[in-house]
Amino acid sequence: MATDESSIERRLVGRIISILIVVCAGISGLLVVWQVTVNPRTDDAEVFANYIGMAPLVNGPITHLYVADNQLVRQGDRLFDIDERPYAYALARAKSDQMALHGEINDERRIIAAKTSGVDVAKASASSAEASVAHAEAAVQQAKADVADAKAAVERSDAELRYASNNLHRIEPLLAKQFVTVDQVDQARTLEVSRTQASSQARAQLALAEAGLAAAEAQYKQAEATLVQSHEQVQQATHSVTTLQPLEGQLTGKQAAIDTAQYNFDNCRVTAPFDARVTSLTISEGEYATAGQHLFTLIDTRTWWVLANYRETQLQHIHPGMAADVYVMSRPTVHYKGVVDSVGFGVTPDADLVGHLSPPDLPDVQRTLNWVHLASRFPVRVRIQSAPSDVFRLGESAIVIIRGGGSNAHSGN
Repeated sequence: MATDESSIERRLVGRIISILIVVCAGISGLLVVWQVTVNPRTDDAEVFANYIGMAPLVNGPITHLYVADNQLVRQGDRLFDIDERPYAYALARAKSDQMALHGEINDERRIIAAKTSGVDVAKASASSAEASVAHAEAAVQQAKADVADAKAAVERSDAELRYASNNLHRIEPLLAKQFVTVDQVDQARTLEVSRTQASSQARAQLALAEAGLAAAEAQYKQAEATLVQSHEQVQQATHSVTTLQPLEGQLTGKQAAIDTAQYNFDNCRVTAPFDARVTSLTISEGEYATAGQHLFTLIDTRTWWVLANYRETQLQHIHPGMAADVYVMSRPTVHYKGVVDSVGFGVTPDADLVGHLSPPDLPDVQRTLNWVHLASRFPVRVRIQSAPSDVFRLGESAIVIIRGGGSNAHSGN
């Protein structure tokens, strides 16, 4: 009887233990699922950093090479020098051309000043000619008045001469009858002679006045011609005055040539644009550098990322700002802190699922059906915080664990 009771107790204990084991296994499985879901983990990750290909901006042989392959350089460190002599000559020539242009502008200013003075002189001559025309016009009017006075004097002298002649002819017959005296006849004859001389003198004065009028009119015409010539000289002098616009318009081009030459000259000395690691260096001094062609690569060591590929089913638990733990294969025991910067929104479509995209961007769907579908993986960018630049290598394998339950987690998609 005791044996049966002991056997029953052992079976009961065994059942309890089995139930506890199953329960513990279930709880452990749930904890693992919860941990994987809340804190997604992946070993499909690589260390990544920005990098650029160093290419010169000018052509020429490399005279000095200051770096070696895999060397760490700081921002502003000299990388290499290109023969600067042709660019120094070009810069000196550009400056000389600008100085020559300034000299030409100064000379042209003096010429313009002289031509402007010529315009002022021509205008003064024109003003003088206008005054001469006015003076000649006044002289013509005066000469016309003199001619009119001379004509009046001639008419008056002729009238007095006719009176004296008529008086002499009237009293001469009376002398024989002794109605008049000889003295009266002599006086009348003397008066006729005097009036004849006065008439001749008046006519001479009229001829002189008419000659003066002709001279005044000729002088007036000459003054008018001089005035027209003066106005033409003013127009000619005005049109001959040039401007500085064509020369001053070249100043911008000359300065641009200097700036370009200075830019090329400065680019003969190439420095590091940021803290970086030199890689892929396979050249030496004497190499001819061609503008735009890469000589070596600079890896930006200021910021390092890890590109971690997560299944699309895990992306709903990953948001920017979440804390992350990063381990690299070269130092698997060293823990680096990181933060999620962004979650990828696109990968290359699987040709087995959607087919190849034709030129019009229409999907070429294959007539096959796969019963097993694998979840796509999207890259998650995790920025490593306070990372030493001499530890990480571009393309190095890494393990990333995102702490979804941390205080840095952001809500949203």
